[in-house]
Formats: sequence, C-alpha cells, structure tokens
Amino acid sequence: MKLAAILAVATIDAYADERRTKGDRIVISIPDHKLVLLSGNSVLKIYDVAVGKPSTPSPRGEFTIISHVKNPTWYGPHIVVPPGKTNPLGTRWMGLSAKGYGIHGTNVPSSVGKSASHGCFRMRQNDLEELFEMVDVGVVVELRGERPQLLAQALAAPAVESRP
Repeated sequence: MKLAAILAVATIDAYADERRTKGDRIVISIPDHKLVLLSGNSVLKIYDVAVGKPSTPSPRGEFTIISHVKNPTWYGPHIVVPPGKTNPLGTRWMGLSAKGYGIHGTNVPSSVGKSASHGCFRMRQNDLEELFEMVDVGVVVELRGERPQLLAQALAAPAVESRP
C-alpha cells in the first residue's frame, strides 16, 4: 500500500514538472523575427523565426495551434513534396487557426531571422523540434506587428550565468 502511494505521488510530481516546462502561450514579434514561448508570464525560450515577406505578409492577431504533424507532406500549387530533405516544411508542422498558416521548419535555414516566407513562421530544425515538444494543440499564438513589451523586457534583461 505504501509503495502504491509513493508511486502515485511520484507520478503526480512528474506530471506537474512536465506541465511547468510546457508553454501555454506563444507571442511572435513579426518586426523582430522572434518567437517567445511563455508559461504564464514567464519566458521559457526565445527563438529566431522567418516571417512573411512584404508581398506575402504574415497575419496579425490571436490564433491557436490546431494541428501537430511530424514529418509533414507539403502540398504546393503544382507539386506535392513528401517528407524529406527537400520538403519546405522541415520535419514538423504546427498549423494555426489562421487557415493555411503555421509554424514549421525549412529547407532554407538561411531564411530564418528574415522576412522571407509566404506568411508562415519558419524555424531552424533543432529549435522547431524542441518547440514542438513544448507546446500542444490549443496553445494560443499571438502574432504581433509591433514589439511586445515582454520581448523588450526579455531582450533587455542581463544574461543569466550558468553554474556548474
């Protein structure tokens, strides 16, 4: 009986720790080319992203992640690209409630940090795969046309020293 109680407490603690490291909101600053992952009001991570170019701008507003796809297939206007190195979506797709838009990888990593996409948000593969594990379907995504105050504060904060 005691062992079962200990295991139950350990399971609850592990679940609580996992939920603390999960993000519950994403804010993307389009002019800064930054994606901020938040848990409550705490910044968990800041990533560089590519955003829409002037001729195909990224949408603005509040949306949600409605799909999570590993190794997606890209359906272009006249071509279908299966998962693999030539797929423009990379290895992950997080579809937004803004139809046709999402957060994904890229087969052109040099575009990250620039206004270069067709409106979606491109990320470096390692960053994308990390973020994919940290957010779930239903997470709110705020797409901002101006620098959010929380990003200004995070960028102004001194770096935290690592301790061995």
